[in-house]
Amino acid sequence: MIQPVGRKTVSLLVQHRTSASKRALLPAGRCVVVRGYQGEAGEGRPTLSAQEEALLKIARPKSEEIFAKHVEMPKLDQIPRANLGPEQAIDAADEAKLNLDIRRKRLIYRSKQRGWLEVDLLLGTYASEHVHTFAHDELNQFEAFVNLETIDIYNIITLRLDIPEHMKTPTQDSVIERIQKWARGSPLGKADPEKYRAVKSSAKLI
Repeated sequence: MIQPVGRKTVSLLVQHRTSASKRALLPAGRCVVVRGYQGEAGEGRPTLSAQEEALLKIARPKSEEIFAKHVEMPKLDQIPRANLGPEQAIDAADEAKLNLDIRRKRLIYRSKQRGWLEVDLLLGTYASEHVHTFAHDELNQFEAFVNLETIDIYNIITLRLDIPEHMKTPTQDSVIERIQKWARGSPLGKADPEKYRAVKSSAKLI
């Protein structure tokens, strides 16, 4: 039997796996639990050996380098000319505009490919509808949001977590604050299969 305990823990009741003699030692009304998903709980304090600490020092820079390459936006000079299409011939006068267009497309793609269906739908739909209108500063804000962990993106969009302080603005009009306001309006409908299908199709999520 699975039962939620508080806000942070889902506990699996395993009292039936405990012997009768051991159950007799438990206080009345108590049971043995196995701690599972921790939700907003902290990560705890890791206990690493000296050898593990040494390995961590080697691995962390490599991990950060890999992540930096993962989130880096492609530049025009890094893209094969054949991939641009005949209508996107490189012109010095249009180079900045083309770089901006590439960045927008990359952000839309990353918004749709988070790996969680709920985030793909919410963030991908919002990106499809709004990113093409974003100016440089708005793209910076949106990119910082996309670079968060997927679970944090989901919790912020669905109002389970507050927006990080550095992403807020005094006017409450940052890109992330606008995303939250948009999400409050149930843009995917409420248990409406037809609306769900229409949103997936219009945002090219199928």
